[in-house]
Amino acid sequence: MRVFIARLSALGDVACCLPVATAIKKETPTAEVVWAVDKRFKGLVESCPDVNQVVEWPKSLRNARELAMSLGEFDAALDLQGLFKSGFAVANVKAKEKLGYHWQREGSWLMSRPVAPDKTSIHVVDQYVDVARALGIPADRATWNLKADPVAQSKIKNLIDPAHPVVIVNGGAGWSTKRWDPRHFALVSDSLQERGAKTYFIGTEADRKNFEAIRLQCRLAPIDLLGKTSVKELVALISQADLHIGGDTGSTHIAAAWGIPCIGIYTLTRPERSCPYGQFAASLSTDPHQVREMAFQLLNEKNS
Repeated sequence: MRVFIARLSALGDVACCLPVATAIKKETPTAEVVWAVDKRFKGLVESCPDVNQVVEWPKSLRNARELAMSLGEFDAALDLQGLFKSGFAVANVKAKEKLGYHWQREGSWLMSRPVAPDKTSIHVVDQYVDVARALGIPADRATWNLKADPVAQSKIKNLIDPAHPVVIVNGGAGWSTKRWDPRHFALVSDSLQERGAKTYFIGTEADRKNFEAIRLQCRLAPIDLLGKTSVKELVALISQADLHIGGDTGSTHIAAAWGIPCIGIYTLTRPERSCPYGQFAASLSTDPHQVREMAFQLLNEKNS
């Protein structure tokens, strides 16, 4: 069995789709899974051993068509993004069956058959896995299979202090409306550091302005890791965390994939649909004092 998956971006969405590959391999260990992804997020898919081949997808339509046709024939092609770029990839590979995530836009519905989510599939991860279920693959619950890159693991050892609880904090988000008030992040960071934890802020250089606003409000300086990790290094770093705090953003979903305790700060999006998978109860409050108490509780449980 050969399956082609098109999920090109973004980081958190790719993370949420990885259980599709794991469900396929769990049912058919000999299956070959080929995944098309934007080069920026290739390192995340490469961290999933259930994907046999990771294909860096070109932006040029001509190059994309040529690459798709060179990949050979598949039993199924899955569009897990529902945009023209992912639909175009699926349209141009040779596959006996072409299925897509139900929310299809930009004409992608012309290139694959949308799979309506099961009535019980509220979380977006379960809705992605419904596409695999439509192939006849049983999957009662979404599961991840991640493996940290050894070279990346070696590098992140120099970034963290394992003698203290490691709290990874992502104060950024793709949309400004998804971001928590910098004062709230500062309050929680200070409180955790007063209890002996170390807070490590992550993100890209695009998040620098927001991080500086947080740092100005802090009494105890957090550790700045913005822009200091590749995607593979970020995956390895998060695997070492005792707690992750962040909004509806990539690192939150990677932490959930590792099974790391998470607090989701959901200011705009619905937590029941996009919270850290399986951790809905820790994503219901945006009150900084309640978040602080939840962080204390989760760290105590993790380290008891």
